[in-house]
Amino acid sequence: MTTLAPNDLAPDFELSDANGQRWHLADFGPGKVIVYFYPAALTPGCTTQAVDFTARRDDFAAAGCQIVGISPDTPEKLARFIELKELTITLLADPDKKTINDYGVWGTKTIYGKQMQGLIRSTFIVEVDETGQGTILEALYDIKSTGHADRIAEMVGVA
Repeated sequence: MTTLAPNDLAPDFELSDANGQRWHLADFGPGKVIVYFYPAALTPGCTTQAVDFTARRDDFAAAGCQIVGISPDTPEKLARFIELKELTITLLADPDKKTINDYGVWGTKTIYGKQMQGLIRSTFIVEVDETGQGTILEALYDIKSTGHADRIAEMVGVA
């Protein structure tokens, strides 16, 4: 598994949202972009994380930061997730796991004492320049969902 580190170029992506609109990393810049990867929509930890980022979305936006969540779900599942949980952040579908692999977030993880292959909950703070190129500022692998949005807000200076 390849991992990213600060000062690495952020891999670009072209992924669909819940409505089928295609997005690239450059579409979220220029400025700081919080790119977070979560295992599955409508699960407890992933719901906590998405609801917390939604609650702080305006704070992040006021500080010039965009938020995008990426999972291996389909756009249809993302649409249900957004509707049921009243989410206002951008969620993108990566069922082929290309972007997930590009960011090095697929690998061996331990759940309830059992090792398995899956998405490792991770977050990247990316600075996207005027040309659309992103640079990794922070690469946080294997994070916990509870309180994560607040920790990221502190890291990027969001009030």
